[in-house]
Amino acid sequence: MLPDLDSIALFVKAAELRSLTRAAEAQSLGLAAASRRIALLEHRLKCTLFERSHKGVELTPAGRTMLHHATRLLIQLNQMQADLDDLALGTRGVVRVQANTSAMAQYLPADLARFHTANPDINLTVKERWSAQIVEALLLGEADVGIINPGGSTEGMECQPYRSDHLAVVLPPGHALAARNEVWFDEVLDYPLVGLEHAASLMNLLAAQAGLAQKALKLKVEMQSFEAVCRMIEAGMGIGVLPHQAALAYLQGMHLEIRVLKDEWARRRMLVCTARGRERSEPVLRLVHALSLAVDQEG
Repeated sequence: MLPDLDSIALFVKAAELRSLTRAAEAQSLGLAAASRRIALLEHRLKCTLFERSHKGVELTPAGRTMLHHATRLLIQLNQMQADLDDLALGTRGVVRVQANTSAMAQYLPADLARFHTANPDINLTVKERWSAQIVEALLLGEADVGIINPGGSTEGMECQPYRSDHLAVVLPPGHALAARNEVWFDEVLDYPLVGLEHAASLMNLLAAQAGLAQKALKLKVEMQSFEAVCRMIEAGMGIGVLPHQAALAYLQGMHLEIRVLKDEWARRRMLVCTARGRERSEPVLRLVHALSLAVDQEG
């Protein structure tokens, strides 16, 4: 017999709080009833999920495996209920979109707004993540549509061209490279850099190009967002490389200079992706089609 959902939810809460007592309170259960539920769960699964002590509970190796699957199960159940609620209200469906920072900082919000205006019966949930994380989420079924920059693995993906961006170097006022109209990446490598976290596809691209140029990537600071990178550059911590259109958004409020990179690889084509072999609903197909048409809107 499969374990019941209430017991699974109790297990997840106890793992999060590291306390069966607090988990029981959160689920409006008595401690004895909660203990019986966990004991029955362990009996059905034929494994021990928690190591118990006076300090609380700690997950066993089996418990950590259980938590991974149980968390995904509860998320999917919540999504199922949300989709069914939408259908009951007359909404056609929900499309889960994950997009990288480059897309979110430039074109995607306006493109999704146009899609929503034309398709008010489709709800969109949008999450910003790194490209590699988006591919993983698509493969796991945690997202329906992803917007990424190529560079990492796209195995298992069906991809179509989306929009493109052009990388540029972001400089503090008075920097030596600011005297140039355009700059080569080889010249950028002579200076300390402010960059994004190593998981960003942009940083993988820059590291690869630095290797081809046989120069070191002098990464001085790693930040989590384009805005944070720009603020560090404004403060004099180094220079950076960001998509041109995204960097332009920060010019008004910061003292910065931007110069487009002349390198051919600095113009990147974004991709709209879905997982290969997974059934795609009509709302997903409509969104993918709409985003792929955005390629023709570029001037």
